[in-house]
Amino acid sequence: MAKSNTKGLATVLSFEKKIVLSDGLMYGVTWDKRQHQNEATALPLREKSVRGTISNRQAPAVVNDPAKLNAKVEQPNLQTVDAASLSMNQDTLKITFTMKVLPGAAVPAACNNAEHKAKILEMGNRYVEQYGFGELAKRYALNLANARFLWRNRVGAEELEVQVKADDKEWLFHSYDYSLQDFDHSDEMVDTLAEQIESALSGKIPYLLLEVTAFAKIGRGQDVYPSEELILDKGKGKKSKVLYEVDGTAAMHSQKLSNAIRTIDTWYEEYGTNTGVGPIAVEPYGAVTNLGKAFRTPKAKSDFYTLFDKYSLGDDFESPEAAHYVMAVLIRGGVFGASAKE
Repeated sequence: MAKSNTKGLATVLSFEKKIVLSDGLMYGVTWDKRQHQNEATALPLREKSVRGTISNRQAPAVVNDPAKLNAKVEQPNLQTVDAASLSMNQDTLKITFTMKVLPGAAVPAACNNAEHKAKILEMGNRYVEQYGFGELAKRYALNLANARFLWRNRVGAEELEVQVKADDKEWLFHSYDYSLQDFDHSDEMVDTLAEQIESALSGKIPYLLLEVTAFAKIGRGQDVYPSEELILDKGKGKKSKVLYEVDGTAAMHSQKLSNAIRTIDTWYEEYGTNTGVGPIAVEPYGAVTNLGKAFRTPKAKSDFYTLFDKYSLGDDFESPEAAHYVMAVLIRGGVFGASAKE
C-alpha cells in the first residue's frame, strides 16, 4: 500500500473528467439543405494508392552528388492511404457529437490521504466562493461557438455554423463571429449557453448533455479530415495513413474534440507575445506537442503541480488566472499522485 509522503500530499490521487465528449461523426450535405435530416449522408473512408516523390531532406553526400540525387528522386514513393471527401453533389461537411458536463471538479476519484482530500475539497469550495465557474464556462461555450473543434476542417470554409441543443433549449452560432485567439467577445447566445455549463459544473443541476452539430461549407468534392489512427506497427506493405471510422462513417476522436474544447489557457506567461500561439489546451505542463514545447514549467513555477500543491495544502490563490488554470486541469481529469520517494 502506498504511503503518504512527508509533504502531506496524497501519493494516490486522481480526478474523473467533468467534460465528456463523444466521437464526432462526419456527414456530407448541401448548405441549402443542411437542416434537412434525411439529406445528410454518412461519409465513408476510401483507400488510395499513390505514387509520390522523394521530398524529404537528404544527406549532404546525396545532395552534393547529382548522380546520387537523381537515383534517389527516380525511386517511387509508393503509398496506400485512407482518405475521405464530400461527393461532387455535396458542398458542406456536417459533424455531430455530444458533450456531457458534470459537477464535482474538485472531488477526487481516488485519494489515499484523508487530510489532503479534505484540503482539496476546501480548495474547491474556496474557488467557488471567490470566482465561481463562470469564466471557465464562458470559455468552453466560446470554443463550441467558434467551431475550434473542427480543426483542419475549419480552414478555408466559406460558411461556418454551430447548433447546440439541450432538452428544450437551442443555440445557433455563426462561428466566424467569434475569435480563436482570445475570449473577449461574448453575446447573449454565448452567455446563456455558458450559464447552463456553469450550472452543471457547480452542481446546480446534476448534469448537462449538449448535442452539437456543426456545418462547414468547404466546396463540392473537397477532402475532409477525420482523426488519424495511431498505428505503432505499420509493417511493410501496409497503409501509411489509417483514418478513424465508426461503423463505416468517418469520424473524429473524442480526445481530439476534447482537446479543442479545453483550449482555453491564455493565462500562461508567453500568451500575447510574438510566439503567435494563442490559447493552448489545458495541460499540467502546458504541453503543445506539435510545437515540441511546454509553456508551463516547474522552473517558472507555473505548472499544475507547483500551483496545485500550494493551493490544495491551504495557501490562498495568488490570482484568478492561476485559480482558473488549476480548476480547469481538474475538470480535464487525470492521475496526479505524488511520488512517495524523496
